[in-house]
Amino acid sequence: MTEQVLVIGGGYAGTLAANRLLEHTGVDVTLVNPRGSFVERIRLHQLVGGSSPAAVDYAKMLHPRARLVVDTASGIDPARRRVALAGGAVLGYDYLVYAVGSTAAADAVPGAAEFAHLIAEYQHAQRLRDRLAGLRPDAQVCVVGAGLTGIETAAELAEQRPAGTVTLICSAALGPSLSRPARESVGRQLARLGVRVLDGSTVAEVGDFGVLLDDGRELPSAVTVLTAGFGVPDLAARSGLSTDAIGRLITDETLTSVDDDRIVAAGDAAAPSGRPLRMSCQAALPLGAQAANTVAHRIAGTEPAVLNQAFTAQCISLGRSRGTIQLSHTDDTPRRLYISGHAAAAVKELVCRATVSFIAREARKPGSYVWLRGGKRAAPAPVAV
Repeated sequence: MTEQVLVIGGGYAGTLAANRLLEHTGVDVTLVNPRGSFVERIRLHQLVGGSSPAAVDYAKMLHPRARLVVDTASGIDPARRRVALAGGAVLGYDYLVYAVGSTAAADAVPGAAEFAHLIAEYQHAQRLRDRLAGLRPDAQVCVVGAGLTGIETAAELAEQRPAGTVTLICSAALGPSLSRPARESVGRQLARLGVRVLDGSTVAEVGDFGVLLDDGRELPSAVTVLTAGFGVPDLAARSGLSTDAIGRLITDETLTSVDDDRIVAAGDAAAPSGRPLRMSCQAALPLGAQAANTVAHRIAGTEPAVLNQAFTAQCISLGRSRGTIQLSHTDDTPRRLYISGHAAAAVKELVCRATVSFIAREARKPGSYVWLRGGKRAAPAPVAV
């Protein structure tokens, strides 16, 4: 009997999972994704800056036996094993891989939903690129949020604009996930690009005038970019599945839903034992591979393996010619060691290309992807269901 596996979400985790599942005979795979092309999310700041299309044709990225459905999942019916699509179709499944990814939380700052631009999704980056194209060169731009996305976005914009026109607003430290030496390296390179960094400044409101800080200062801004805040689609919660506080699907350590052993999660929208991994393609690819392996074990009636992967680094581009690579322990905590400058930019570009290459190779030869194992995870906390 042929098993029908439905994958919701064609990002890094979902596409790799769809390809890997076709290593096995007797499996049909359907991938549902809102866009008809694969989005290189780690290049969206380059799309804004005009140096990359940040998209690849699924003909390169997806196994020829996988069926692509360009639509959005609007509801899951676990009891009937059906998924309703926004376009009106209903797809049945024997097993479901939940890989819907993540997005920005536009409500993280008052006024941001109306007056700020986002960069978490392809259409966000397109709108921001178009808006920036209509600005005077000396117009002020504010980037809210100094995590890795905010740093990369500010650097990309500053490289194309006069010094002093891009402000990066940090509510806490610049690059809080970095070690102190790497953070200082990033700060020096941002200064070289002319980025004004405001440490310890919290945004109280975003308006058409610009940005209001909690100390009462107003920063004029022709375009405000919000990179702070993290959210996921509410599909799992709306479908009655157990989720964490922001809507990630809660799974056990095999990535299987705590509610239904026919549903397996991967990527940003998965919360294994309620403790999700850091949002990154470095986590997404192994999660996609392990989700596919779990489904294969479920089909075969064997016990799936528990989550096992390790981190190596955080890669940050600072414009097109410089960067910082923060080396990490396998549990994703930062080491004091880092690489900076032109060498780091070359490493980051290599990583971006390799990520696409790994998925494309899995499409040609399912089961070929391997990943680093041995990262520590604390004992799983009890999960309330």
